[in-house]
Amino acid sequence: MHVDTQPKVTAPAHGDDFVAAAERALGSGDLTLVTDAELERVMTAAVRLYAAKAESDTPPKAESDTPPATPITAERVTPTDVVTVVSDMIRAAGLNLWDVSMWFRRGGRDD
Repeated sequence: MHVDTQPKVTAPAHGDDFVAAAERALGSGDLTLVTDAELERVMTAAVRLYAAKAESDTPPKAESDTPPATPITAERVTPTDVVTVVSDMIRAAGLNLWDVSMWFRRGGRDD
């Protein structure tokens, strides 16, 4: 029987580090404090994890395992922030608004 001896690293420790770095960059106005490559890696991982949780048919093992109700904290971003990111993600994925309309509300989540 194999026993995993690796210590379990919790995501909040890593997430907190990135959030702190992003807040420093935004607060100082020096957006180069977080490189484009770092931002791309974090956003890619976050999008993939969110999508996997949202699409999962596996019943949650614990309260913390449920898909997030929303992908963002609405009070912390502006509509412009959201549209800027979503528009660039749509372009980067090679999608268009017709493609997006096919998926909109697909999961049946009501606001």
